[in-house]
Amino acid sequence: MTTLYGIKNCDTVKKARTWLEQHKVDYHFHDFRADGLTAAQVKTWITEIGLETLVNKRSTTWKELDEATKNNFNEINAAAVISENPTLIKRPLLDTGKQKYVGFKDTEYTHIFN
Repeated sequence: MTTLYGIKNCDTVKKARTWLEQHKVDYHFHDFRADGLTAAQVKTWITEIGLETLVNKRSTTWKELDEATKNNFNEINAAAVISENPTLIKRPLLDTGKQKYVGFKDTEYTHIFN
């Protein structure tokens, strides 16, 4: 089962959801805010995707973190920080069951689902 992770009011997530619906891709939407995240889930993503790819350091959430958290942010403590601040994750995160992708591009989704 394909799962799309994000937040419902994110414009990029909306575009991805629209694309999936228009192309009749069966998927489950998991809202970070409403459905939550576990540290274990985040650790898996860090391992599979990489911390730099997973985290959006240009986000408002990142900018609002205290300097000590930002300066000491690493693979050891990242799961806890991200679990408390799920909007740090670049959106959307697409899990096809075989591979995970971050962000949305029409051409990439076309390639993934063909």
